[in-house]
Amino acid sequence: MTAEPVIEHPRIAVRGEAHLEVDPEVARLVLTVTARGTDRRDAVTNLTRRNNTALELVKSYGDAVTHVETGAFSITPELSQRGRGERIRAYHGRVVLTAEITDFTVLGELTTRLADLDHTSVNGPYWQLTTNSPARRRARQEAVRQAVARAREYAEALGTTLTGVVDVADVGADNTGAGATVRGAAPPLFGAPPPPAGAAGAAAPPALDLEPRRQHVHAQVNARFTMAPPTL
Repeated sequence: MTAEPVIEHPRIAVRGEAHLEVDPEVARLVLTVTARGTDRRDAVTNLTRRNNTALELVKSYGDAVTHVETGAFSITPELSQRGRGERIRAYHGRVVLTAEITDFTVLGELTTRLADLDHTSVNGPYWQLTTNSPARRRARQEAVRQAVARAREYAEALGTTLTGVVDVADVGADNTGAGATVRGAAPPLFGAPPPPAGAAGAAAPPALDLEPRRQHVHAQVNARFTMAPPTL
């Protein structure tokens, strides 16, 4: 006796997408502190002093600043060509600091105070979401709901209904695992050159009015569902 072939339920493959526009959760400032001296030790000493001043100012804001790190440090000789030999004219020192601020009520004040420091430039703010932001989770869940809704529409068009789910996967999961992305991190909005000589004792500048840039969170999933065999 020959067994009857098993007829699999037909499948529907869809893509679910979601787009959320949310407020940023973090503002990142990148500080570049510089120093110059005809003697290497003088350059290092000046750079150390200015670096410590910048760090103390950032850390004085307490919990409003969630993270501070040093990204790069360098001391570079400046050479001059005289006759047949090379001579060192001066030494240039440079250190890069990154600060992450979550309390935006102090951001404008902190930014202008940092820019007012001697030989310190400021770039930013770069608006971001935190790594475990609830917005990313909401976007992924909404993408799945959109995939289910689209699959149901296809099934209804065929006069049938969904019977189960085969799989749900992030778009690109086989390669990068990326399911939700964030766009909208701003290019540098504020940069300050070193202040002119004699400006150190001047009154603090007024706080800069910074408007947070909205973040666009995208999520995509591929999903496959089974449906009852339609009558065509």
